[in-house]
Amino acid sequence: MERKPSYFLPSIGQFLFLVVFLVLTFSPAGKNMLADADTGYHIRAGDYILETRTVPKHDIFSYHSPPLPWTAHEWLSEVVMAVLHRISGLTGVVIFFSLLISLTYALLFRYMRVYRRNIVFDVLIILLALVSSQIHWLARPHIFSLFLMVVWYHLLDSYQNDRGGRLVLLPLIMLLWVNLHGGYLTGFILTGVYFLGNLIGYFRSREEEKERAFRKAKYLGYVIVACLLVSLVNPNGYRILLFPFRLVTESYIMDNVNEFLSPNFHKPMPFKYLLLMLLGMLAISRKSVDFFEVVLVLLFTNMALYSARYILLFAIVAAPVLSKQAESLLVTAQESRWASSLKKRGGKIATIDASAKGFVWPVAGVLLVVFLIAVGGIAFQFDGKFKPVAAVEFLRKEHIDGNMYNNDEFGDYLIYATYPRYKVFFDGRSDMYGSERLKEFMKLTIFGPGWEKIVEKYDIRWFFIGSDTVLTRYLLERPEWRLIYSDNVANIHVKNSDEYRYLIEKYRDVTPVVRKDGSDEKE
Repeated sequence: MERKPSYFLPSIGQFLFLVVFLVLTFSPAGKNMLADADTGYHIRAGDYILETRTVPKHDIFSYHSPPLPWTAHEWLSEVVMAVLHRISGLTGVVIFFSLLISLTYALLFRYMRVYRRNIVFDVLIILLALVSSQIHWLARPHIFSLFLMVVWYHLLDSYQNDRGGRLVLLPLIMLLWVNLHGGYLTGFILTGVYFLGNLIGYFRSREEEKERAFRKAKYLGYVIVACLLVSLVNPNGYRILLFPFRLVTESYIMDNVNEFLSPNFHKPMPFKYLLLMLLGMLAISRKSVDFFEVVLVLLFTNMALYSARYILLFAIVAAPVLSKQAESLLVTAQESRWASSLKKRGGKIATIDASAKGFVWPVAGVLLVVFLIAVGGIAFQFDGKFKPVAAVEFLRKEHIDGNMYNNDEFGDYLIYATYPRYKVFFDGRSDMYGSERLKEFMKLTIFGPGWEKIVEKYDIRWFFIGSDTVLTRYLLERPEWRLIYSDNVANIHVKNSDEYRYLIEKYRDVTPVVRKDGSDEKE
């Protein structure tokens, strides 16, 4: 029995959007959106593009000479971030990406509901996908790829199942995606899987199915060609197509940059439960898994196990597959009491959910947040407990000259807070610096053998480093280096030379900040 439409009651998808958005806005989860200071250099890159009307082809943030070649593959995202920052600071950037994350998973749930499977299972699956994905929710350009991947996946799935997928939209999306983030490659992967599946279907299907499979493969082939052509419409031309492959083949970068490392299953990680649920469901379900699902699950499982940052993509792919297989369990167990009860309850909930037609609550939630931003009730900044906020204020005051050494997170924040006053040794753009410079950076970071030669090579005259590192402990013991600043996050050491004599004399009484228990405060 159909219910009358309710234009005030939120649907489950709308409620999901609202809850995720408000949690990211008002809980500590929102602060975690700025846990990575890469957000800072993205904003300043966008500022540079807006001011010069050009996309940089060479590095503008470090002091390395000659300037390093830089493929600014996220330039359009950086422009968006810079515009938002100019309007409402970091708060606007965080709220925008919170909104995009909320919309992404609300859309994913809505697309899962297209097939009207048991809504109870769909809710549980989307919640598990949500908590699995939080590992890499940051105010950074990759969030655009999450949103566009959900839309792309839905269009392909709708086309494959004759639900009116508009393939003509894919090249238009690709034109935008290729300029937003390197995750555009995911669009090619998804389309390639569907193209290959239909091509195989043409050779293996019965006669009556051959024409359908061939037609779909043909049009998907046209889409791939069109997407390849439009992907060349970017400031880097064909080089943008090579960029993702060049990055993943840099084994030293992939093995030593934290966000590229494999998941650590020794820590609590919802992803492993999502993966185990998927494997278990596929094992016990009697419903056959089609070619597309098998290949997508294998590809994205491999990607998620290779690097934790791809868990978000795995969750998007796995959720619809889980929904389909979970529904098959009810069909298989339809005679049992629990299946009958679950099906009945799910039907009632689905009926109520289908009657919820209004957008009052989501719109009200967004308007409330906008109002609070306008009156100063919500504000986001980099956390001074983990980022060198106070130390950078010291640098603003003293204007230390000469080449520095800094860690990557400090470099990101320094770019955000002081560019163009200070140029950095290293920052979050590991792909630009390359393996050789990353090796030098790591050798200095861990105080490795031969670190002095790197200091000489780059004429490093001062260190801007964490207050509890092996390197700072060594520098504190060496007369050729003097500590001029220390707090719970950062230490600044300068060379004991006439160039910095005024600073050494001015801050001769500075001592390392320590905890009450006597141990150095960790960064």
